[in-house]
Amino acid sequence: MNTSSLIQKVWNFCHTLRDDGVSYGDYLEQLTYLLFLKFAHEYAEAPYNRETRIPKDYDWPSLRSKTGEPLESHYLATLHALGNEPGMLGAIFFKAQNKIQDPAKLARLVQMIDAENWISLEADTKGDLYEGLLQKNAEDTKSGAGQYFTPRAVIKAMVACVRPDPMKTICDPACGTGGFFLGVYDWLTRPEARLDKRQKEFLRNHAFHGNEIVPNTRRLCLMNLFLHNIGELDGEPSVDRSDALIAEPRVKADYVLANPPFGKKSSMTITNEEGEEDRDALTYERQDFWETTSNKQLNFLQHIVNMLKLSGKAAVVLPDNVLFEGGAGEKIRRKLLETCDVHTILRLPTGIFYAQGVKANVVFFDNAPKDGRVHTQGVWFYDLRTNRHFTLKTRTLKLDDLQDFINCYHPENRHERQETERFRYYRYEDLIARDKASLDIFWLKDESLDNLDDLPAPDVLQQEIIEHLEAALSSFRDVAAALPES
Repeated sequence: MNTSSLIQKVWNFCHTLRDDGVSYGDYLEQLTYLLFLKFAHEYAEAPYNRETRIPKDYDWPSLRSKTGEPLESHYLATLHALGNEPGMLGAIFFKAQNKIQDPAKLARLVQMIDAENWISLEADTKGDLYEGLLQKNAEDTKSGAGQYFTPRAVIKAMVACVRPDPMKTICDPACGTGGFFLGVYDWLTRPEARLDKRQKEFLRNHAFHGNEIVPNTRRLCLMNLFLHNIGELDGEPSVDRSDALIAEPRVKADYVLANPPFGKKSSMTITNEEGEEDRDALTYERQDFWETTSNKQLNFLQHIVNMLKLSGKAAVVLPDNVLFEGGAGEKIRRKLLETCDVHTILRLPTGIFYAQGVKANVVFFDNAPKDGRVHTQGVWFYDLRTNRHFTLKTRTLKLDDLQDFINCYHPENRHERQETERFRYYRYEDLIARDKASLDIFWLKDESLDNLDDLPAPDVLQQEIIEHLEAALSSFRDVAAALPES
């Protein structure tokens, strides 16, 4: 069976299960469990003969030999038993549950997976299959899975600008399903990279470190990495199941590429002052943060600065409010501009995220010595938002749409840049003199305000109206949450 036929076969079965009320996310979870067991079984046989650490009573042959209710019962027992195992095995099966209630459908899924020799498939085939399902899951807006899915074109552009080197560590403190890791992996394994054996081993087993607090998302991430030949079957997971903000970073990274979760408030309060009253039992003690705030993006930004090695580089997707918010936001922006070299901001267009109402940017900055000097000389802004219209269905964002930005970024030497219509430079002195040191800068004229005949298509306008309403509602909720209780 060729690649496209296999992908269609797997997707078609997903549609069958959706008729029974099984969502893409639930299907993807079950596929993760069963694929992992099938992989382990194939690796345990000749010519690989690898020790997989999977107990014989709960391996793939023990599943495929059963049907009906005995299969369902044994599958439940298998999920429970493997969830208590150490390493990658326990991480994949942590708190795993069976979401396929029809034993006949479960048996069909087992048979479909058993019919293929998965190891013989190229990594691109296995990865494309899983990535395709992840995107389908992200499109299922009711599940909320879209918040874990960064547009792949944005990831590729960020990686193409940062250009990670071999033998360097890459971290993502909110890694979702692993999109940034795979973007870096694809960059480092492109044909012209020509990695040697030592570099390949480091890339597979030591390059990536992440956090993902949601167990189901973490298991999808680990499986996504594994299907792209990152990590070992019997090794330790490269993604911790923990809240990255709860403590100072344990790992210092050469690169941080991230899209921290959107949303204004955190469920926990962060403090950096000794002796401050403990407002509740869920209080972070972060002496390394510049400011106390309940804004998650500002906290992730502070955390990412502390994750970087002295020469480390970061590219982070952040919502508009991080660029203009007052109070702690202003203080953090000023500190960021002083202590790091913030050199580029990409103003992203609307209509590209599955979470509606999102206006976001990519902020590029390098870590710098803490020597008391101001390290940002000026910031280059690229406006990809004004007079650009995208939707998730009829006008999706492609890498070609970001190619002009990549060219303007000039990754070969970012100190040799030229201004263009959409790419403009602002000096540090001018930026900090702005009200609240706001980095919310636009200079292009919105053509739709003057020419009603040149309005975007109706579906684009509809999407933009929805996004503006969603953003307004989010702002109202934030205000309401901040009001004291009566």
